Amino acid sequence: MKMVMAVIKPHKMDAVREALSELAVNGMTATEVKGYGRQRGHTEIYRGAEYTVNFLPKVKVEVAVSDDLVDRVVEAIQEAARTGKIGDGKVFVYDMGKAVRIRTGETGDDAL
Repeated sequence: MKMVMAVIKPHKMDAVREALSELAVNGMTATEVKGYGRQRGHTEIYRGAEYTVNFLPKVKVEVAVSDDLVDRVVEAIQEAARTGKIGDGKVFVYDMGKAVRIRTGETGDDAL
């Protein structure tokens, strides 16, 4: 099992959700987060005063998948979230040691 975590632009959330639904991914967690990468934020002018926005709004999507789905899930997220501009985000994949469904006690892939 793997945990796929992606940090994407907020307006791409629906496209990513739809792409994962087409792969029959049963569930996901989405969290509103703030951060920056190579963008390093940007400056804005508000009421005549210039200020720097260091942390940009993003959405963190987490999906637990079986090993055989990992590549397709990463590809789906990548295609759905891509705008071709800086700040599109990143996808991280890491091993998941154990998963347990609390209600039934199922473990491993059955818990996903």
